[in-house]
Amino acid sequence: MDPTLIPQTQPEPRAAVLGPLLRGTVGSGVAVGARAAGALVLGKLLAVYGGPGGLTLLAHFQNLMALFTTLPNDGVHVGAVKYLAPLRPGSGRYRAWLGAALLLNAGAVLLGLAAVLLVPGPLVGVFGTGGAWSLAFGVGLALLVGHALVVTVLLAAGHLGAYVGLTVVLSALGPLAVAAVLLRGGTVPTALLAYLLAQGLTLGPAAWVAGRAGLLPRLRGRLSRPALRGLGRFLLMALSVLLFSKVVDFSLREVLIRQFGLAATDLWQAVAKLSDNYTMVFSALMSSVYYPRLAALSAHPRERGRFVRLVLALLAPVLALGLGSLWLARTWLLPLLFEPRFAAADFLLGPQLLADWAKFLTWTLLFLLTAQARVGRYVAVQAVSAAVFAALLALLLPRFGLLGAPLAQAARFGLLLAWCLWYFRREVR
Repeated sequence: MDPTLIPQTQPEPRAAVLGPLLRGTVGSGVAVGARAAGALVLGKLLAVYGGPGGLTLLAHFQNLMALFTTLPNDGVHVGAVKYLAPLRPGSGRYRAWLGAALLLNAGAVLLGLAAVLLVPGPLVGVFGTGGAWSLAFGVGLALLVGHALVVTVLLAAGHLGAYVGLTVVLSALGPLAVAAVLLRGGTVPTALLAYLLAQGLTLGPAAWVAGRAGLLPRLRGRLSRPALRGLGRFLLMALSVLLFSKVVDFSLREVLIRQFGLAATDLWQAVAKLSDNYTMVFSALMSSVYYPRLAALSAHPRERGRFVRLVLALLAPVLALGLGSLWLARTWLLPLLFEPRFAAADFLLGPQLLADWAKFLTWTLLFLLTAQARVGRYVAVQAVSAAVFAALLALLLPRFGLLGAPLAQAARFGLLLAWCLWYFRREVR
């Protein structure tokens, strides 16, 4: 039996609580570094070789990908980690949960492909492409979701080393494909499609690694309705992320383009892209190290609360130091990462960094709702947060112009963090 499932009479010492987190953080550091480096190279390529608006098109494409991968990644895969982690690979229950995850992912991919093919205008019209491009996008999407499911199985089984290797490969293939297209005079939409397809090709090696580890047993028998219902609860939570986060981001970019033009939006997008890069690092660490440990402590609320409290005490100053360093380096960092013209975006960086500090601490607390599968509360939090953000944008954009966007983010997550600290006060005391 997993030791984390055995009732404990004595609290774990601080080292025992934080030890797995820190060891896992170090172990996944290579993967996170590879993802961050790949994202930086990708942004540089589009800023330099993509022409005016290239960076915005990259962000729009990645946002489009997120619209169709949020349900699998933030829903099905989060639930799969929770339910697969304590099970023996190959057991009946393991097969049931894996089969349900596979079916729900297939449904999400088919739904996304149908949306792109049937209503391409609002989704892919900005790229000026045809049906063949949309079909190839759907194929790449299916491959990438399949890769993510296999990686989820590896993480649930504690195979962090395999996750690291696969992430390094995926992080390298995307920018290499983009460079190959752009440096040969290809268009930005073609380069972005190559980026997606190159990442999707990692499904093959991922499935081979998981299969050799015995983590992909042959699925037999009828689908488990309880498993479908169990993962369905996480899908509802992911749907709230899709509607109240990804769609909001997609819409905000279009509003900024209409109000301030493509050139000014490029400045905001540079700051947002920098934020996306380190947010990706933070999210990867939390998903691969923090959340599996939190899920394993579901039966031990006192130890879980102590674990969250210690993580918050560690993250708050470390994040403040790291984000503060980025602000101090702003005058040369933005031109280095993108192009000299993006130095003009430094006035947007301060409120964005403040917003991200509050956002990261808020996410750490909201993982409690995910681990406990509190669907209704999670959806309500996302909905209220999006409504507050929309109201803040309506108030601040006319008054402060482009600066109103990061100011609204800072106010939004500041309010949400204050609420989370109050709401979870008993969980983490």
